[in-house]
Amino acid sequence: MRFVDEAKIIIRSGSGGQGCVSFRREKYVPRGGPDGGDGGKGGDVVFRAVGNLLTLYDYRHAPIQEAESGRPGSGRLCYGRAGVDKVIEVPVGTQVFEETDDGEVLIADLTRDGQEIVVAEGGRGGKGNAHFKSSTMQVPRFAQPGEPGVEKYIRLELKVFADVGLLGLPNAGKSTFISRISAARPKIAAYPFTTLSPNLGVVIDENDRKLVVADIPGLIEGAHTGLGLGHTFLRHVERSRFLVHILSIEDVNPEDPLAGFHILDDELRQFDPELAEKPQMRVINKIDLADAERLAEVRAAFDRLGLRVYFMSALNEIGVDEVLSAMWELHLATVKDGGETEDGTVD
Repeated sequence: MRFVDEAKIIIRSGSGGQGCVSFRREKYVPRGGPDGGDGGKGGDVVFRAVGNLLTLYDYRHAPIQEAESGRPGSGRLCYGRAGVDKVIEVPVGTQVFEETDDGEVLIADLTRDGQEIVVAEGGRGGKGNAHFKSSTMQVPRFAQPGEPGVEKYIRLELKVFADVGLLGLPNAGKSTFISRISAARPKIAAYPFTTLSPNLGVVIDENDRKLVVADIPGLIEGAHTGLGLGHTFLRHVERSRFLVHILSIEDVNPEDPLAGFHILDDELRQFDPELAEKPQMRVINKIDLADAERLAEVRAAFDRLGLRVYFMSALNEIGVDEVLSAMWELHLATVKDGGETEDGTVD
């Protein structure tokens, strides 16, 4: 199924049912009074986050989502049946925006599996004529109509919910790395933009703790202006606790070793300054392509700057365990600093 992280839909809650005008007609009961029942309430439109969904693809082909209207009341004080709610299931991490005359308004951010919110309430059912009987009105010949439902224009935006965001220029080896540390199997090839949508990998340690890693594709210089695929997918690192920035050793200049990292750091800063402030690990990949002299030269360049940089070959699985161990350490540190326990609950 194709990855879609944005969709526009129209939602309509159900209208309330019409109240009934009715009078008792029973043998041996003269002058039977009003007994019209109320109409049923219209169905609500509810958004629910579901953990096993990964895309908004379905709503590109179903742009109108409607709840059922309530049924009308009937005689003998019978109430109309309430309309069935329309439950719209979306991936965890979906934001729900309402489009109004004054612009978009964020009305829900669904960040937990099973989280629900009523976005459009159904109309109230109309009262039957039995409600209007009084000492001065013995024979009410009217009832209330049901209230109409609500129509809203909604934009859905999915932001991948991951602990770690993998960043890197095209062909830095992110897809190979995530395939080594998890069961994710992204497309891997020797040309740019093999990854066309975020890939999620789940790493589970010996204590059954989970680390969700997102491979964000398409970042190149100028991504914040829409070049490449980065502008489309940079939103998916906004929720990450920290970033792992992977650079191929082919793109490292020993005279200015941080130049390759600065390209994407600047893109993050221009897209969202808060992204640039996230904790970040720097990793040099593809060391199998460098001879011993070249590798020593690159290591020495980073040592002179006093920076902690990790070296690996994801293809040959050299240094991968060291990088993964450092990711776990940083993950546990950011969880602790964020005031949360390891199971994601707030202290």
